[in-house]
Amino acid sequence: MKWIFKEEHSLESRCHESAKIRSKYPDRIPVVVEKAPKSSIQDIDKRKFLVPSDLTVAQFMYIIRKRIQLPPEKAMFLFVNKVLPTTRFVSSELHILIYYI
Repeated sequence: MKWIFKEEHSLESRCHESAKIRSKYPDRIPVVVEKAPKSSIQDIDKRKFLVPSDLTVAQFMYIIRKRIQLPPEKAMFLFVNKVLPTTRFVSSELHILIYYI
């Protein structure tokens, strides 16, 4: 799968920007959201989010669903490094999970 953000920004620049944001906002996790290339849902209006470290995956998915106005009968899946996290995870746990996968 090709991700536009990864193609537009090198790993070095992404790490640098993430570190800069984390130093300025230590209680927040920078997250990039993109839909799968073959997905039929509409595009989201922004890709970058600063997520509170105590926000659960379920709460974050609710925010995304509202931003793209996805009706309840449509399914949405959130993947982190090709892994489907449980909805009870908080974003700080996912941040640690991302670095250790």
